[in-house]
Amino acid sequence: MKFSDVIGNDSAVQRVRRMIEKDRLPHALLLHGAPGIPKLALARAAAQYLDCENRQNGDSCGVCPSCRQHQSFSHIDTFFSFPYLKKDEASVCDDFIAQWKEFLTDNMVEDYEQWLKLLKNDNSQPQIYVRESEAIMRKMNLSAYTARYKVLIMWLPEKLREDAANKLLKLIEEPFDDCKFILVSDNARAVLPTIFSRCQRLELLRPSADVIAHYLVQRYGVDAQDALAVAATADGNINQAEHQLQKNNESAEFLERFIELMRKAYTSDIAALKVWADEVADFKREKTRRFLAYAARQVRENFVLNLHTPGINYMTRNEQAFGQRFSPFINVGNVEQILTELDAADRDILGNGNSRIVLMDMAIKFAIYIKKK
Repeated sequence: MKFSDVIGNDSAVQRVRRMIEKDRLPHALLLHGAPGIPKLALARAAAQYLDCENRQNGDSCGVCPSCRQHQSFSHIDTFFSFPYLKKDEASVCDDFIAQWKEFLTDNMVEDYEQWLKLLKNDNSQPQIYVRESEAIMRKMNLSAYTARYKVLIMWLPEKLREDAANKLLKLIEEPFDDCKFILVSDNARAVLPTIFSRCQRLELLRPSADVIAHYLVQRYGVDAQDALAVAATADGNINQAEHQLQKNNESAEFLERFIELMRKAYTSDIAALKVWADEVADFKREKTRRFLAYAARQVRENFVLNLHTPGINYMTRNEQAFGQRFSPFINVGNVEQILTELDAADRDILGNGNSRIVLMDMAIKFAIYIKKK
Protein backbone atom coordinates (compact mmCIF):
# COMPACT_ATOMS: atom_id res chain seq x y z
CA MET A 1 0.00 0.00 0.00
CA LYS A 2 1.45 3.35 -1.08
CA PHE A 3 0.48 6.83 0.07
CA SER A 4 -0.84 7.46 -3.45
CA ASP A 5 -3.33 4.60 -2.95
CA VAL A 6 -4.97 6.30 0.05
CA ILE A 7 -8.27 7.85 -1.01
CA GLY A 8 -8.50 11.53 -0.02
CA ASN A 9 -7.11 12.98 3.23
CA ASP A 10 -4.04 14.49 1.60
CA SER A 11 -3.25 16.58 4.68
CA ALA A 12 -3.22 13.50 6.94
CA VAL A 13 -1.04 11.64 4.43
CA GLN A 14 1.40 14.54 4.28
CA ARG A 15 1.55 14.77 8.06
CA VAL A 16 2.35 11.07 8.46
CA ARG A 17 4.91 11.29 5.66
CA ARG A 18 6.67 14.21 7.38
CA MET A 19 6.70 12.32 10.69
CA ILE A 20 8.49 9.41 9.06
CA GLU A 21 10.92 11.52 7.05
CA LYS A 22 11.93 13.47 10.16
CA ASP A 23 12.08 10.27 12.22
CA ARG A 24 9.36 11.62 14.49
CA LEU A 25 6.70 8.96 14.06
CA PRO A 26 5.30 8.62 17.59
CA HIS A 27 5.67 5.32 19.40
CA ALA A 28 1.86 5.09 19.48
CA LEU A 29 -0.21 6.79 16.77
CA LEU A 30 -4.01 6.61 16.75
CA LEU A 31 -5.59 7.16 13.32
CA HIS A 32 -9.30 7.69 13.80
CA GLY A 33 -12.38 8.81 11.92
CA ALA A 34 -15.83 7.68 10.85
CA PRO A 35 -16.38 4.26 9.25
CA GLY A 36 -15.81 4.18 5.50
CA ILE A 37 -12.68 6.36 5.63
CA PRO A 38 -9.40 4.68 4.53
CA LYS A 39 -7.58 4.80 7.87
CA LEU A 40 -6.22 1.27 7.66
CA ALA A 41 -4.85 2.03 4.20
CA LEU A 42 -2.92 4.98 5.63
CA ALA A 43 -1.54 2.80 8.43
CA ARG A 44 -0.35 0.21 5.91
CA ALA A 45 1.11 2.90 3.65
CA ALA A 46 2.99 4.39 6.62
CA ALA A 47 4.50 1.02 7.53
CA GLN A 48 5.56 0.40 3.93
CA TYR A 49 7.09 3.89 3.62
CA LEU A 50 8.89 3.43 6.92
CA ASP A 51 10.63 0.32 5.57
CA CYS A 52 11.01 1.22 1.88
CA GLU A 53 14.59 0.91 0.63
CA ASN A 54 14.17 3.37 -2.24
CA ARG A 55 11.66 6.12 -1.43
CA GLN A 56 10.69 8.21 -4.45
CA ASN A 57 8.86 11.54 -4.63
CA GLY A 58 7.50 11.26 -1.11
CA ASP A 59 6.20 7.71 -1.52
CA SER A 60 7.45 4.14 -1.25
CA CYS A 61 8.84 2.71 -4.45
CA GLY A 62 6.57 -0.35 -4.51
CA VAL A 63 9.21 -2.59 -6.06
CA CYS A 64 12.01 -3.09 -3.51
CA PRO A 65 12.02 -6.35 -1.50
CA SER A 66 10.56 -4.59 1.53
CA CYS A 67 7.69 -3.07 -0.44
CA ARG A 68 6.89 -6.39 -2.10
CA GLN A 69 6.77 -8.06 1.32
CA HIS A 70 4.39 -5.40 2.60
CA GLN A 71 2.16 -5.82 -0.44
CA SER A 72 1.95 -9.57 0.19
CA PHE A 73 1.39 -9.05 3.94
CA SER A 74 4.54 -11.01 4.71
CA HIS A 75 6.96 -8.40 6.08
CA ILE A 76 8.63 -10.06 9.03
CA ASP A 77 8.74 -6.90 11.16
CA THR A 78 5.14 -5.72 10.61
CA PHE A 79 2.33 -7.35 12.57
CA PHE A 80 -1.44 -7.01 12.50
CA SER A 81 -3.92 -7.28 15.32
CA PHE A 82 -7.69 -7.15 14.88
CA PRO A 83 -10.98 -8.31 16.44
CA TYR A 84 -11.68 -12.02 16.06
CA LEU A 85 -14.00 -14.71 17.31
CA LYS A 86 -12.32 -16.89 19.89
CA LYS A 87 -12.20 -20.58 18.91
CA ASP A 88 -10.73 -21.60 22.24
CA GLU A 89 -8.77 -20.05 25.10
CA ALA A 90 -5.54 -20.12 23.05
CA SER A 91 -6.96 -18.26 20.03
CA VAL A 92 -4.99 -15.31 18.65
CA CYS A 93 -5.13 -13.20 15.49
CA ASP A 94 -2.63 -15.40 13.67
CA ASP A 95 -5.29 -18.12 13.61
CA PHE A 96 -7.30 -15.88 11.25
CA ILE A 97 -4.48 -14.57 9.08
CA ALA A 98 -5.87 -16.18 5.89
CA GLN A 99 -9.18 -14.36 6.32
CA TRP A 100 -7.31 -11.16 7.18
CA LYS A 101 -5.24 -11.25 3.99
CA GLU A 102 -8.39 -11.85 1.95
CA PHE A 103 -10.06 -8.93 3.73
CA LEU A 104 -7.20 -6.55 2.97
CA THR A 105 -6.90 -7.75 -0.62
CA ASP A 106 -10.60 -7.36 -1.45
CA ASN A 107 -11.28 -4.08 0.37
CA MET A 108 -9.49 -0.83 -0.40
CA VAL A 109 -11.34 0.64 2.59
CA GLU A 110 -11.89 -1.41 5.72
CA ASP A 111 -15.49 -2.56 6.11
CA TYR A 112 -16.46 -4.10 9.45
CA GLU A 113 -19.53 -5.81 8.00
CA GLN A 114 -17.37 -7.55 5.40
CA TRP A 115 -15.02 -8.69 8.15
CA LEU A 116 -17.93 -10.23 10.04
CA LYS A 117 -18.91 -12.15 6.92
CA LEU A 118 -15.39 -13.51 6.52
CA LEU A 119 -15.44 -14.63 10.14
CA LYS A 120 -18.82 -16.28 9.51
CA ASN A 121 -20.10 -14.43 12.55
CA ASP A 122 -22.84 -16.21 14.48
CA ASN A 123 -24.05 -13.01 16.19
CA SER A 124 -21.25 -13.01 18.77
CA GLN A 125 -19.09 -9.89 18.82
CA PRO A 126 -15.44 -10.12 17.72
CA GLN A 127 -12.99 -8.76 20.28
CA ILE A 128 -9.27 -8.56 20.96
CA TYR A 129 -8.53 -10.91 23.84
CA VAL A 130 -5.84 -11.15 26.47
CA ARG A 131 -4.15 -14.04 24.63
CA GLU A 132 -3.64 -11.72 21.67
CA SER A 133 -2.06 -9.11 23.94
CA GLU A 134 0.36 -11.75 25.21
CA ALA A 135 1.21 -12.66 21.61
CA ILE A 136 1.80 -8.98 20.80
CA MET A 137 4.16 -8.64 23.74
CA ARG A 138 6.18 -11.65 22.58
CA LYS A 139 6.46 -10.28 19.04
CA MET A 140 7.41 -6.76 20.10
CA ASN A 141 9.97 -8.03 22.61
CA LEU A 142 12.00 -9.53 19.77
CA SER A 143 14.56 -7.46 17.92
CA ALA A 144 13.68 -6.23 14.44
CA TYR A 145 15.02 -8.63 11.81
CA THR A 146 15.36 -6.66 8.58
CA ALA A 147 13.95 -3.21 9.30
CA ARG A 148 14.82 -0.46 11.71
CA TYR A 149 11.44 -0.71 13.44
CA LYS A 150 8.92 -3.36 14.36
CA VAL A 151 5.42 -2.07 13.59
CA LEU A 152 2.14 -3.28 15.06
CA ILE A 153 -0.98 -2.16 13.20
CA MET A 154 -4.05 -2.70 15.39
CA TRP A 155 -7.43 -2.34 13.71
CA LEU A 156 -10.32 -1.31 15.98
CA PRO A 157 -8.62 -0.87 19.37
CA GLU A 158 -12.10 -0.07 20.70
CA LYS A 159 -12.64 -3.86 20.56
CA LEU A 160 -9.85 -4.46 23.09
CA ARG A 161 -11.11 -6.17 26.21
CA GLU A 162 -10.06 -4.35 29.36
CA ASP A 163 -7.87 -7.22 30.56
CA ALA A 164 -6.19 -7.32 27.14
CA ALA A 165 -5.62 -3.56 27.21
CA ASN A 166 -4.10 -3.69 30.68
CA LYS A 167 -1.52 -6.18 29.43
CA LEU A 168 -0.35 -3.70 26.78
CA LEU A 169 -0.28 -0.48 28.80
CA LYS A 170 3.34 -0.52 29.84
CA LEU A 171 4.54 -1.65 26.40
CA ILE A 172 2.60 1.17 24.69
CA GLU A 173 3.68 3.80 27.21
CA GLU A 174 7.35 2.76 27.40
CA PRO A 175 8.09 0.76 24.25
CA PHE A 176 11.46 -0.45 23.09
CA ASP A 177 13.27 1.99 20.83
CA ASP A 178 12.49 -0.09 17.75
CA CYS A 179 8.73 -0.44 18.40
CA LYS A 180 5.94 1.53 16.71
CA PHE A 181 2.21 1.09 17.32
CA ILE A 182 -0.32 2.36 14.77
CA LEU A 183 -3.89 2.02 16.02
CA VAL A 184 -6.82 2.44 13.61
CA SER A 185 -10.20 3.31 15.11
CA ASP A 186 -13.73 3.87 13.78
CA ASN A 187 -14.79 5.35 17.12
CA ALA A 188 -12.04 6.98 19.17
CA ARG A 189 -14.45 7.75 22.00
CA ALA A 190 -14.94 4.02 22.54
CA VAL A 191 -11.21 3.34 22.94
CA LEU A 192 -10.35 2.69 26.59
CA PRO A 193 -9.05 5.90 28.18
CA THR A 194 -5.90 4.12 29.35
CA ILE A 195 -5.02 3.36 25.72
CA PHE A 196 -6.33 6.61 24.24
CA SER A 197 -4.26 8.79 26.57
CA ARG A 198 -1.03 7.05 25.57
CA CYS A 199 -1.44 7.78 21.85
CA GLN A 200 -0.84 10.76 19.64
CA ARG A 201 -4.04 11.23 17.68
CA LEU A 202 -4.69 12.08 14.04
CA GLU A 203 -8.25 12.35 12.77
CA LEU A 204 -9.05 11.54 9.16
CA LEU A 205 -11.94 13.35 7.47
CA ARG A 206 -14.66 12.17 5.12
CA PRO A 207 -13.55 12.39 1.47
CA SER A 208 -15.53 14.73 -0.77
CA ALA A 209 -18.07 13.44 -3.27
CA ASP A 210 -15.68 14.35 -6.11
CA VAL A 211 -12.86 12.29 -4.57
CA ILE A 212 -15.13 9.28 -4.03
CA ALA A 213 -16.55 9.57 -7.55
CA HIS A 214 -13.03 9.61 -9.03
CA TYR A 215 -12.22 6.45 -7.05
CA LEU A 216 -15.40 4.71 -8.30
CA VAL A 217 -14.59 5.62 -11.91
CA GLN A 218 -11.00 4.39 -11.58
CA ARG A 219 -11.82 1.14 -9.81
CA TYR A 220 -15.13 0.13 -11.41
CA GLY A 221 -15.06 1.93 -14.75
CA VAL A 222 -18.48 3.48 -14.23
CA ASP A 223 -19.67 6.64 -15.95
CA ALA A 224 -18.43 9.80 -14.21
CA GLN A 225 -21.91 11.30 -13.83
CA ASP A 226 -23.33 8.09 -12.39
CA ALA A 227 -20.36 7.81 -10.02
CA LEU A 228 -20.88 11.36 -8.76
CA ALA A 229 -24.58 10.74 -8.20
CA VAL A 230 -23.74 7.70 -6.06
CA ALA A 231 -20.92 9.45 -4.21
CA ALA A 232 -23.09 12.44 -3.35
CA THR A 233 -25.48 10.24 -1.35
CA ALA A 234 -22.74 8.38 0.53
CA ASP A 235 -21.95 11.17 3.02
CA GLY A 236 -18.22 10.59 2.72
CA ASN A 237 -18.46 6.85 3.39
CA ILE A 238 -16.59 5.03 0.63
CA ASN A 239 -17.99 1.64 1.65
CA GLN A 240 -21.52 2.99 1.41
CA ALA A 241 -20.78 4.36 -2.06
CA GLU A 242 -19.44 0.98 -3.18
CA HIS A 243 -22.45 -0.84 -1.75
CA GLN A 244 -24.79 1.58 -3.51
CA LEU A 245 -22.94 1.06 -6.78
CA GLN A 246 -23.41 -2.68 -6.38
CA LYS A 247 -27.15 -2.08 -5.90
CA ASN A 248 -27.53 -0.38 -9.27
CA ASN A 249 -30.15 -2.93 -10.30
CA GLU A 250 -32.27 -1.89 -7.34
CA SER A 251 -31.80 1.79 -8.18
CA ALA A 252 -32.91 1.13 -11.75
CA GLU A 253 -36.00 -0.64 -10.42
CA PHE A 254 -36.72 2.24 -8.04
CA LEU A 255 -36.41 4.79 -10.85
CA GLU A 256 -38.89 2.82 -12.93
CA ARG A 257 -41.34 2.70 -10.01
CA PHE A 258 -40.87 6.42 -9.30
CA ILE A 259 -41.57 7.32 -12.94
CA GLU A 260 -44.62 5.06 -12.92
CA LEU A 261 -45.95 6.69 -9.73
CA MET A 262 -45.57 10.24 -10.99
CA ARG A 263 -47.09 9.55 -14.41
CA LYS A 264 -50.10 7.78 -12.96
CA ALA A 265 -50.52 10.48 -10.32
CA TYR A 266 -50.50 13.16 -13.02
CA THR A 267 -53.24 11.39 -14.98
CA SER A 268 -55.19 10.72 -11.73
CA ASP A 269 -55.51 7.06 -12.71
CA ILE A 270 -56.73 5.79 -9.33
CA ALA A 271 -57.09 2.18 -10.44
CA ALA A 272 -53.52 2.16 -11.78
CA LEU A 273 -52.27 3.80 -8.56
CA LYS A 274 -53.88 1.02 -6.53
CA VAL A 275 -52.05 -1.59 -8.64
CA TRP A 276 -48.82 0.40 -8.14
CA ALA A 277 -49.33 0.55 -4.36
CA ASP A 278 -49.99 -3.21 -4.19
CA GLU A 279 -46.86 -4.01 -6.20
CA VAL A 280 -44.57 -1.74 -4.18
CA ALA A 281 -46.05 -3.08 -0.93
CA ASP A 282 -44.91 -6.53 -2.06
CA PHE A 283 -41.31 -5.29 -1.70
CA LYS A 284 -41.67 -5.95 2.04
CA ARG A 285 -40.95 -3.32 4.66
CA GLU A 286 -37.22 -2.54 4.42
CA LYS A 287 -37.11 -2.45 0.63
CA THR A 288 -40.24 -0.30 0.60
CA ARG A 289 -38.54 2.13 2.98
CA ARG A 290 -35.48 2.22 0.72
CA PHE A 291 -37.76 3.06 -2.19
CA LEU A 292 -39.37 5.91 -0.23
CA ALA A 293 -35.92 7.30 0.62
CA TYR A 294 -34.98 7.04 -3.06
CA ALA A 295 -38.21 8.79 -4.10
CA ALA A 296 -37.59 11.61 -1.61
CA ARG A 297 -34.10 12.12 -3.06
CA GLN A 298 -35.51 12.21 -6.59
CA VAL A 299 -38.08 14.83 -5.57
CA ARG A 300 -35.33 17.01 -4.06
CA GLU A 301 -33.03 16.54 -7.05
CA ASN A 302 -35.80 17.44 -9.49
CA PHE A 303 -36.62 20.54 -7.49
CA VAL A 304 -32.92 21.52 -7.58
CA LEU A 305 -32.85 20.81 -11.33
CA ASN A 306 -35.29 23.70 -11.75
CA LEU A 307 -32.72 26.04 -10.20
CA HIS A 308 -30.44 25.45 -13.21
CA THR A 309 -27.34 25.09 -11.00
CA PRO A 310 -25.60 21.90 -12.18
CA GLY A 311 -22.94 22.07 -9.47
CA ILE A 312 -25.46 21.15 -6.77
CA ASN A 313 -27.42 18.57 -8.74
CA TYR A 314 -26.50 14.87 -8.44
CA MET A 315 -28.40 12.54 -10.74
CA THR A 316 -27.43 9.58 -12.88
CA ARG A 317 -27.82 9.90 -16.64
CA ASN A 318 -31.12 7.96 -16.61
CA GLU A 319 -32.49 9.99 -13.70
CA GLN A 320 -31.54 13.23 -15.40
CA ALA A 321 -33.11 12.13 -18.70
CA PHE A 322 -36.45 11.75 -16.91
CA GLY A 323 -35.88 14.86 -14.81
CA GLN A 324 -35.45 17.11 -17.84
CA ARG A 325 -39.12 16.52 -18.63
CA PHE A 326 -40.46 15.92 -15.13
CA SER A 327 -38.71 18.54 -13.00
CA PRO A 328 -41.07 21.45 -13.91
CA PHE A 329 -43.80 19.59 -12.04
CA ILE A 330 -41.82 19.77 -8.77
CA ASN A 331 -41.96 23.37 -7.65
CA VAL A 332 -42.35 25.67 -4.66
CA GLY A 333 -46.07 25.02 -4.68
CA ASN A 334 -45.83 21.28 -3.99
CA VAL A 335 -42.31 20.14 -3.11
CA GLU A 336 -42.79 20.50 0.65
CA GLN A 337 -46.12 18.66 0.60
CA ILE A 338 -44.75 15.77 -1.47
CA LEU A 339 -41.70 15.36 0.77
CA THR A 340 -43.90 15.52 3.88
CA GLU A 341 -46.07 12.69 2.53
CA LEU A 342 -43.04 10.54 1.70
CA ASP A 343 -41.68 11.06 5.20
CA ALA A 344 -45.07 10.28 6.77
CA ALA A 345 -45.37 7.09 4.69
CA ASP A 346 -41.94 5.97 5.86
CA ARG A 347 -42.85 6.57 9.51
CA ASP A 348 -46.13 4.72 9.17
CA ILE A 349 -44.50 1.70 7.51
CA LEU A 350 -41.74 1.69 10.11
CA GLY A 351 -44.51 1.63 12.73
CA ASN A 352 -45.98 -1.52 11.10
CA GLY A 353 -48.74 0.29 9.26
CA ASN A 354 -50.43 -1.57 6.40
CA SER A 355 -48.12 -0.82 3.45
CA ARG A 356 -50.86 -1.09 0.84
CA ILE A 357 -53.08 1.41 2.62
CA VAL A 358 -50.21 3.78 3.42
CA LEU A 359 -48.87 3.77 -0.14
CA MET A 360 -52.31 4.13 -1.71
CA ASP A 361 -53.13 7.10 0.52
CA MET A 362 -49.81 8.72 -0.40
CA ALA A 363 -50.31 8.10 -4.13
CA ILE A 364 -53.78 9.68 -4.12
CA LYS A 365 -52.39 12.80 -2.43
CA PHE A 366 -49.67 12.95 -5.08
CA ALA A 367 -52.41 13.02 -7.73
CA ILE A 368 -53.54 16.29 -6.12
CA TYR A 369 -50.15 17.83 -5.40
CA ILE A 370 -48.47 17.07 -8.73
CA LYS A 371 -50.67 19.56 -10.60
CA LYS A 372 -50.00 22.46 -8.24
CA LYS A 373 -48.01 25.40 -9.52
